[in-house]
Amino acid sequence: MTQNAAAIATLDEPRLVAETGVAARVAHLAAPVLAQLGYRLVRVRLLQQNGQTLQIMAERPDGTMTIDDCEAASQALSPELDVADLIANEYRLEISSPGVDRPLVRLSDFLRAVGHEAKIELTHPLASGRKRFRGVIRGVEGEGHGEGHGEGHGARLALERTDARSDEEKNVSLPLADLDEGRLVLTEALIRESLRAGKLQQTEEPQEAAEAEAEKRPRRGPGRFRGPAQQKPKPLVPAGVQTQFKKAGGKPKPVGGSRGE
Repeated sequence: MTQNAAAIATLDEPRLVAETGVAARVAHLAAPVLAQLGYRLVRVRLLQQNGQTLQIMAERPDGTMTIDDCEAASQALSPELDVADLIANEYRLEISSPGVDRPLVRLSDFLRAVGHEAKIELTHPLASGRKRFRGVIRGVEGEGHGEGHGEGHGARLALERTDARSDEEKNVSLPLADLDEGRLVLTEALIRESLRAGKLQQTEEPQEAAEAEAEKRPRRGPGRFRGPAQQKPKPLVPAGVQTQFKKAGGKPKPVGGSRGE
């Protein structure tokens, strides 16, 4: 994550996009519940496939979300959703990480995605009449750190288009205030970066745990005891895998994973 992205990526960093209808009511309920656990809401969708599925994407401010995190979020959200009764018919609750080709919903997401290809759709077309773009993110201009408190609504996205025709402008500046939907494109470069980040986290976690355990243990003299064993790292949610939890009697149960969108 870049220095600017790290500075902005907090639990209370607002999203640039918002849901409508039932999904908006679910998002309003879910966001503070997730925040209490240290997670940020990414997106809510109510899908009509194989019955109703309520899909809630969440993450930590650094962009990670483990299977244990998904389970904790499900355990916390399920009873709140049952009490609120926002969805009339039966549905399946599905908690997932954003995945590698993630939605871009916050300013820090765009800053972190510089150099990667993305699909962007605006609510209003530019003067050219186009509102859908695909290209490589080159930067964010006017990041909105001042009066907007880092919201990013005054920022503009510098995009080098990969879908431009010969008679069209290749480099465009898109107002994030008009963002309707943004998503990273799954490329080899993006996959490589994700794998490197996953390996780095799995290397750091057991080392930190071992150091913390070593501090707790009594020191009875040099050479008498071996250092603590390396702990097994927590599994990371693989790219594009959604961890599903089926509601049953108010208590969510893990039922496996399915390929993401």
